[in-house]
Amino acid sequence: MTSKETNSKTDEEWKETLTPEQYNVCRNKDTERPFTGKYNDCKEKGVYKCSCCGNELFDSDTKFESGTGWPSFNKPINEENVKCESDNSSGMVRTEVMCKNCGAHLGHVFDDGPQPTKLRYCINSISLDLDKKTE
Repeated sequence: MTSKETNSKTDEEWKETLTPEQYNVCRNKDTERPFTGKYNDCKEKGVYKCSCCGNELFDSDTKFESGTGWPSFNKPINEENVKCESDNSSGMVRTEVMCKNCGAHLGHVFDDGPQPTKLRYCINSISLDLDKKTE
């Protein structure tokens, strides 16, 4: 699911739509404190979507316990739904992960994850909404 409408929001519209915490992380590229996010220990099944625009990002089947304090996934639902860019802020060399639909900062991806991808998408809970599966 994607929506072109969210791509055209102004900064003021984002401020009206998001909580101050969401705005700080998703639009200003801040980071939640480790072990504080609502999805860090979540074991429920479903699809994790962008909290800004609803774009489908990660399936709970790809979530794993990384011990880092943030929800971690070994791959996105679809490579077309995320965008990765080099991030040299804070004196580190990392790869930033963003929602390809609305540009929201999600977190970072590292190459120390489990097989088969060996990737760890380390994502801020506040930039996600879980659409729970009903059995």
